[in-house]
Amino acid sequence: MNQMSTVDDKNFALPKIRGTFSARIIQEIGTGSTKRKVVQSFLYYGEENDNSEIILRPLNDSHIPSGPEQIISKDELLESFTPEVELYTNSVFPAMKELGKTLAKADRQRQLGNIFTAEMEYNKALNIDENNIRANFGIGLCYLERNEEAKALDIFNRLISLDAAFGKEHKHLFNDFGISLRKNKMFSEAIEFYSRALNFSSDDENLFFNIARSFCELGKIKESREYLEKCLAINPDFTPGKKLSAFLNKK
Repeated sequence: MNQMSTVDDKNFALPKIRGTFSARIIQEIGTGSTKRKVVQSFLYYGEENDNSEIILRPLNDSHIPSGPEQIISKDELLESFTPEVELYTNSVFPAMKELGKTLAKADRQRQLGNIFTAEMEYNKALNIDENNIRANFGIGLCYLERNEEAKALDIFNRLISLDAAFGKEHKHLFNDFGISLRKNKMFSEAIEFYSRALNFSSDDENLFFNIARSFCELGKIKESREYLEKCLAINPDFTPGKKLSAFLNKK
């Protein structure tokens, strides 16, 4: 169905579903003699996950998956959605590929220290998909690198509202962003950011440690100890945590 992944011939694994799908909703509007039916059509990008569920995201005007995702079963996909193979092949897949190239170029420029070039590329990506997690994190890191606090706060407020920003696939990005907040002495924002991440990963000693360190920077030793204890309860051998514990004991 549309684009398929490779098949493991040895185990005869079925290819995973990946492609573009449409759904129609019929609604009745008006009353009496003005009553009529209206058909609305919606387009989605769908991809099968490792649990054999289908992750759907709506397509924006640039034919890019954007916005909140929903998870449905294969049966529901087959019953309620229509494959749009031509649209996927001619528009969606090329648009996603081009966006991926833009983000890769932006990441590469940021890692090389070419912050202004990286910002330009991230902005290109955001013009295509304003909710793109990678682009938002990337441009936020650019602003923090240049100590542009007001712009960084705008990105912070956008990211803190996006559940997808704290998914496991973006873990290295939100870690980098949180550390950059702390390095820029935006300790309260760092605490809020890491606390939000705890809602999605409550067994990560790094998150508890970074909150503890941010509280320590604010001079809130009691709160710092509280989160440090949770960090070391998860991983008693966590070296940065043991160093911070020794520092706090001197206090």
